[in-house]
Amino acid sequence: MRLLECSNVNMSYDNIQAVKDLSFYVDQGDYLCIVGENGSGKTTLVKGLLGLMAPDSGRISYIGIKKNEIGYLPQKTAVQKDFPASVMEVVLSGCLNRDRFKLFYTKRDRIIALENMERLAISGLAGKSFMDLSEGQRQRVLLARALCSAKRLILLDEPMTSLDPVATADLYELIASLNRECDMTVIMVTHDVSTALKYAGKVLHMKNSPLFFGSSREYAATEIGKKMLGADIDD
Repeated sequence: MRLLECSNVNMSYDNIQAVKDLSFYVDQGDYLCIVGENGSGKTTLVKGLLGLMAPDSGRISYIGIKKNEIGYLPQKTAVQKDFPASVMEVVLSGCLNRDRFKLFYTKRDRIIALENMERLAISGLAGKSFMDLSEGQRQRVLLARALCSAKRLILLDEPMTSLDPVATADLYELIASLNRECDMTVIMVTHDVSTALKYAGKVLHMKNSPLFFGSSREYAATEIGKKMLGADIDD
């Protein structure tokens, strides 16, 4: 089932065209990695997919999903690191994205939060301060938060940044299990092309306009794919 589709999308900010004539689609169960060097339009596209920016032209169509049903794990910020709340409070706040006019959490919200914490093996952290967690634990908490608002799709923006190798491998496996076992569709923006391709089924390579969209196997056989897999990408 098709979830969303971009058709000839053009987007700009500060009079700079960041996304040019971009077309691609995401189906239920896909694991799509969006790659490209800094300044290639990835961040602008993410804002467009979340409904935070409108295309100048073209169309982003939500077919099997609503914008507020996309779970989002943003790039890390200092604010996230110093967020003065318990793990339970952080995870539970993800439920607000599904209904922005909600004033109070419902019993159902708390059940959803607890289910996602159990799914990510962080139930034992519920009462701990978010600030006191390791980087890997924080990412699990923020992923659980994203799952609270996700119906069928999670959008992850550089989720492995600043994680150590063990935590990185652990998070990759966790995301892959969500995709395989829970049929959660994944869109991941990443610079770690070689590792991402071990898990992703599709690749969108951007340089403002699309350089490639298709299967990971096909991408690895292209000249641009070989170049990206053979070189370190500047973070």
